[in-house]
Amino acid sequence: MNFLVAGGAGFIGSHVCERLLDLGHSVWTLDDLNSFYDPAIKQQNIRDIQSKGKPFEFVQGDLLDLGTLKELFGSVRFDQVVHLAARAGVRPSLQEPALYQRVNVEGTTQLLETARAHKVKKVTIASSSSVYGINSKVPFSEDDPIFSCISPYAASKLACEALGHVYHHVYGMDVVMLRFFTVYGPRQRPDLAIHKFARLIHFGKPIPVFGDGSTARDYTYISDIVDGVVAVTKKEFGYQIFNLGESQTVRLSYLIEVLEKAMGKKAVIDRQPPQPGDVPITYANIGKARSLLGYTPGIKIEAGISLFIEWFQQTVK
Repeated sequence: MNFLVAGGAGFIGSHVCERLLDLGHSVWTLDDLNSFYDPAIKQQNIRDIQSKGKPFEFVQGDLLDLGTLKELFGSVRFDQVVHLAARAGVRPSLQEPALYQRVNVEGTTQLLETARAHKVKKVTIASSSSVYGINSKVPFSEDDPIFSCISPYAASKLACEALGHVYHHVYGMDVVMLRFFTVYGPRQRPDLAIHKFARLIHFGKPIPVFGDGSTARDYTYISDIVDGVVAVTKKEFGYQIFNLGESQTVRLSYLIEVLEKAMGKKAVIDRQPPQPGDVPITYANIGKARSLLGYTPGIKIEAGISLFIEWFQQTVK
């Protein structure tokens, strides 16, 4: 099949592109290589994919540029779209909420509309565990009421879920929303906690710890996430939302201990007050994904951190 992976130069997207190529598909990716983090990292991801020598094409372009979308969809008959392009991150969204709404909501609308106009029947879209906000019920289930987003990023992702339902209900498109839970692994964005902490520990610099270290996240290794994404592409679902997580919580304080052990070096802690927009816990109920996708995450945090640090030590500069 012909796949378009929007955001395929990024962390999750580059791994999805590689897996689809390994499965024998042809893959195009659209990515604007924006400066949210060093574009050279994304360019290296593209070179890594191209080195496989498989049917892959990179197109640099912006989801907000309707002309680019029309030209791309007009030149290739895509069977499916995997939409992983977005402005990401809770804290940065507090500084630029309008940008997050434009890129994430308007960009998703334009991609869905272009896909519809070119008769692409199936679109898989990345959402986020952030949509659960301050949810007192754990673990988080897809049918939980969603009324408590606490960041512009989370709100933009929730809007995308609503758009996905519209395009299914009105136009009959097959749309799946995937709520990712704190993904990590090789190529992880440098602004995310595990990568950021590893770099600071490596160079002997203090790591900022917001709060008392009791916040907990459902850290999910990249290969498990890609398993879930690929499983979605193999069936029709109408409209569905799936949690993709490890279904285990890890306290921030324990995460630092695991990093210290893997790196053989102690962290210098810089305690900071809690950050606006941060939720106290994320924890995925993955029963639905297990049942309908056969999703069975297998990489626990200790093994995943070891794999990440192995990659990190080969690439750190």
